[in-house]
Amino acid sequence: MVATQDRIVVQPRLTIQTADIAPNTTTIRSLDWDRDRFDIEFGLQNGTTYNSYLIRGEKVALVDTSHAKFEALYFEALTGLIDPTTIDYLVISHTEPDHSGLVAKFLAIAPQVTVVGAKVALQFLDELIHQPYEKMAVKSGSTLDLGGGHQLEFINAPNLHWPDTIFTYDHGTRILYTCDAFGMHYCSDATFDEDLAAIEADYRFYYECLMAPNARSVLGALKRMEALPGCDTIAVGHGPILRHNVTELTGRYRTWSETKTKAETLVAVFYSSDYGYSDRLAQAIAHGITKTSVAVEMMDLNAADPQEVNELVGRSAALIIGTPAQDNGPAIAAISTILSAAKTKQRIGVFESFGGNDEPSYPLQNKFIDLGLKEAFKVIRVTDRPTEALYQLCDEAGTDLGQALTVKETVKQMKSLDQDLDKALGRLSGGLYIITARKGNLSSAMLASWVAQASFEPLGVSIAVAKDRAIESLMQVGDRFVLNILEEGNYSHLMRHFLKRFAPGQDRFEGINTQPAQNGSPILTDALAYLECQVMSRMDAGDHWIVYSSIDTGRVSKENGMTAVHHRKVGNHY
Repeated sequence: MVATQDRIVVQPRLTIQTADIAPNTTTIRSLDWDRDRFDIEFGLQNGTTYNSYLIRGEKVALVDTSHAKFEALYFEALTGLIDPTTIDYLVISHTEPDHSGLVAKFLAIAPQVTVVGAKVALQFLDELIHQPYEKMAVKSGSTLDLGGGHQLEFINAPNLHWPDTIFTYDHGTRILYTCDAFGMHYCSDATFDEDLAAIEADYRFYYECLMAPNARSVLGALKRMEALPGCDTIAVGHGPILRHNVTELTGRYRTWSETKTKAETLVAVFYSSDYGYSDRLAQAIAHGITKTSVAVEMMDLNAADPQEVNELVGRSAALIIGTPAQDNGPAIAAISTILSAAKTKQRIGVFESFGGNDEPSYPLQNKFIDLGLKEAFKVIRVTDRPTEALYQLCDEAGTDLGQALTVKETVKQMKSLDQDLDKALGRLSGGLYIITARKGNLSSAMLASWVAQASFEPLGVSIAVAKDRAIESLMQVGDRFVLNILEEGNYSHLMRHFLKRFAPGQDRFEGINTQPAQNGSPILTDALAYLECQVMSRMDAGDHWIVYSSIDTGRVSKENGMTAVHHRKVGNHY
């Protein structure tokens, strides 16, 4: 169905692709080949794209723009397709800057355009562009007839992953425009998703980072999608457009989200979407929580309904709050509602937003503690623009909270296993290893025993990594690490060190002798041997990931040394 496919190359790693994806429907894809971190998803291996769409009926609509870094390239491509002054509508799927970064510039050259979006999106946009413009607020069930068979229907999809998100369905082409939902950070020349094997790891990683904390909202959007006449194509905001695997990939969203929402324990995460880095930091904490068997619901303080706030607080075991601006009336009012609804058995965590005028964090946390709530984690101070290390600290703080909330459940589960089976399973032996990884300024380590050689060609190993381990974020497909093999009779000090509980953001290697491997990860000087590895694939195995990795190189420090062996008495915990 692709009639044309042109590529304008101006810079080596920033390019534009245009392609006809349906009658009178063209995509403008901004390809960012080298992007290696996107907010909390600091493990990007394959860059990303920012997708925009042009729909021509008797009237013309543009769905989303692009990232500001693509200004010259994007407008060159757009004006090559159409005179911008003939465009009638600009549909804003949501106001996150990577999709709306060029809205002000676009309105400057096309002031006749009517901007279409959710009510809250238009409110956010007012604060972003500071100029008058024609606007049309829409909600679920609202329609816009472009003529020529292109009748657009809008669907509310809040928190996927922005509070003002809407989907747009074109009845004429059966294309659903979903922006962030069902997307992935994956950059290639392929316009569509014909190679499922190539994209599925990035698709899952994207879901876990951005959609898992909003699993309930995902299921709500999927339910509303069921009312549509049919969906042949999902035009996403990032990555290849879904056409060949729509049923399979939306089905995976449903399965993953149903699993997340079955959790009995819930944490409420409150943030301010238009202030500082509140939304990104909140997402990082929420991502850490969802690594455990705890559910998360996120709510924007700016658009929080008091009744919904009361209901969410009442269902939650812990409350996480990002400090809003001191002069943000709606957000401050929402926090007052949270204070009124909070209960003594809950936990409270506060993080700063680095917006320049934050509500003081310690006094805010103390108000909740004075009510009898327990500290979930130390106040997360943000004194500069967030770094990868800070996002990792937030992630680890969330994971620690999730683990603390499920201690009783974990103990109960351990005791539920038949004693004979438990003892028999414990007789499965394994070696003792320490996995070490470094990516940019991030580093982590984990004691492991569930390790086995998995293949000869290529040389490969499989490692079981618990989903709630901090190092899991550094063991995505394409990531590199070192498998340190411990020596019998010379491992106790390393085992004690890496078995202890580290505070969020704490240096795992303090006091440990290391040297850098060729892949940049730490080699433990006292290890018997080491293997440098690269993650090739990951398989979901309940509460663990089975990480299959190829071996690049390795070395033994003592020819006659023996691998330390780990013997367990029971099999239902380490």
